Amino acid sequence: MAHETGARHLLAYSDSQLVVKQVEGAYEAKEESMVQYLQQIADLKTKFHYFQIIQIPREENTKADSLSKLASSLEDCRTRHITVHYLPKVRTPLAVQPIVTGEDWRTPIIKWIEEGLLRVNRWEAARLKT
Repeated sequence: MAHETGARHLLAYSDSQLVVKQVEGAYEAKEESMVQYLQQIADLKTKFHYFQIIQIPREENTKADSLSKLASSLEDCRTRHITVHYLPKVRTPLAVQPIVTGEDWRTPIIKWIEEGLLRVNRWEAARLKT
């Protein structure tokens, strides 16, 4: 699904040390079904510029665990709908812009909004009436 949506970088999370180590190549898969899964993963990894799998504690994987249980219980269904949330990359500013303190043209407006005070001199009042 990530590839179909145009993702080029993929971080995968698993609470299984065995699965993570097998995907990384540190452990060898012995069961035929796992060998086939690993082959599918190897094929899918080539479609991304960057792929990484990270092991996380089981407590942090409850949403994914629930989703996988739901998906496996719906194997008889022909159509499945899975909501995907795309999170755009957050860019960090290269430089911090200084905040200018002091009064400017916005100050009277801010004072009026915050305090209900509109301080204008005679000339400004006459200008506002026209």
